[in-house]
Amino acid sequence: MALLCYNRGCGQRFDPEANVGESCTYHPGVPVFHDALKGWSCCKRRTTDFSDFLSIAGCTKGFHNSEKPPEPVKPEVKTTSERKELADLKPKFQEHIIQAPKPVEAIQRPSPDEPMSCLELKVSASLKQALEKLKLSSGNEIKKEDDSDEIKIGTPCKNAGCKKTFEGPHSMEETCTYHAGVPIFHEGMKYWSCCKRKTSDFNTFLSQEGCATGIHAWIKKDAEKKVVPCRHDWHQTGGEVTISIYAKNSIPELSHVEANSTVLNIHIVFEGDKEFNQNLNLWGVIDVKRSYVNMTATKIELTMRKAEPMLWAGLELPVSKVKPKEQQEIAAQA
Repeated sequence: MALLCYNRGCGQRFDPEANVGESCTYHPGVPVFHDALKGWSCCKRRTTDFSDFLSIAGCTKGFHNSEKPPEPVKPEVKTTSERKELADLKPKFQEHIIQAPKPVEAIQRPSPDEPMSCLELKVSASLKQALEKLKLSSGNEIKKEDDSDEIKIGTPCKNAGCKKTFEGPHSMEETCTYHAGVPIFHEGMKYWSCCKRKTSDFNTFLSQEGCATGIHAWIKKDAEKKVVPCRHDWHQTGGEVTISIYAKNSIPELSHVEANSTVLNIHIVFEGDKEFNQNLNLWGVIDVKRSYVNMTATKIELTMRKAEPMLWAGLELPVSKVKPKEQQEIAAQA
C-alpha cells in the first residue's frame, strides 16, 4: 500500500518496499521569510512569490518519511469566567499621591549693622619664608641709614614721577611735583590713575609731568604707605565664594579682613609700603564663623561659606536692591 511522505518539499506517495536512499528529494531545513523574500534555510534560492516558493525543488536526497510530524500546540483559550477569576487574583495596587517637596524659604537678609568679626588668617609657609628674606635684606638697609641721617648728594626723590635729586639743603625747600596715583597698564595704554593722560609709548609715559605738588621724599622712611588698586577676582561653588587678591608678600601683622553676614571690609598691606582697601556689600549671606583667609607669597584667598546653598548672581548686591538705610552706609563707605 502506498504511503504519504511527510518530508518538507516532497509530499509524494511511495511504496515502502521500494524506499531506498535516493527515493526522496526534500528540504531538510525550515522555511525562511525575510524582507518579502521566501526560501528555505538549507538552500540559497529566494523568491517573492508564494507559489514559486512552494514549487522550489528539494536540495537533498534520502529516504521517504511516513511519520506525520506532531501538530503545533495551540494556546489554551480561557473562558470569560476563568479570565475574571484570574483578574480577581491579581494584587490590587493602591493609589499613592506624591507631592513635590515644599520650596525652602530663603534666609531673610540680616541687617548690615551686625557687629563685625575678624576672619581667621592662615599664613602659608611660602609667605613666612618670603617675609623672612625681605626682613633680613631691609634690616641691613635700615642699619646703614641709621648710621647717618645725612642725605647724600644725588639721592633721587622717592615720590612717583618726580625726577629731582638732592643737591643740598636748599633742595629741602623745593616743591615736589609728582603723581599721587599709581601706574595703570590696560589694553596697550599706559597712564597714571591720578591724571589719566593715556599713551601707548612707554617713554612718553615715563616723561609725563606730575599732577600733584608737595614735599620731596628723599628717604624711604619719610614716604607714607600708598593706597593702590590691586587686581582681584572671584569664583563660587554651591557652598562657598572665594575672592582672590593678587598682592605679593602681604604682611599678616598689618592686614585684617572684617565681616558680618552681609558686609566685608578688606585691608591688606603688601610689598612693604602698599595698601589695598575694599568694602563690599555682599550679594548673599555668609557664615562668618566658617569663613577664613589664606595668605600666600603671591596672593590672598578669602573663602566665605554661604549661609544657604544657592548661586550668587554677583559678588556685590546692586545698590538698587539695597534698602535705603544700607544705601546710606554704602555711600558713606565710598
